[in-house]
Amino acid sequence: QVQLVESGGGLVQTGGSLRLSCAASGRTFRASNMGWFRQAPGKEREFVATISWSGGSTFYADSVKGRFTISRDNARNTVYLQMDSLKPEDTALYYCAASDRDRLRVRVTSYDYWGQGTQVTVSS
Repeated sequence: QVQLVESGGGLVQTGGSLRLSCAASGRTFRASNMGWFRQAPGKEREFVATISWSGGSTFYADSVKGRFTISRDNARNTVYLQMDSLKPEDTALYYCAASDRDRLRVRVTSYDYWGQGTQVTVSS
């Protein structure tokens, strides 16, 4: 199993930056593909970015491509989401998730473990 704890959320102005971290514990982290998702009030949880177990492959939602960067440090059991050029529409609760499946996945149902989330609020 993998346990996940997100941190780094907060309030930022439009155009600002934040770096989210997801600390993982459990023996399978280094073998897991990891993802970031977000959920705004009244909306469904949506895919943001994903990274392969080795860090060699990444994939992004169109809405964040070119502004967000996902990375991981397997020695520290941590995955990151660097968010730049933030917009008010990026406001949401951001979740880290781990998948035991092969290939990068974008569906919520493809992820087996979830953190509790960290709030990101972008003011206009």
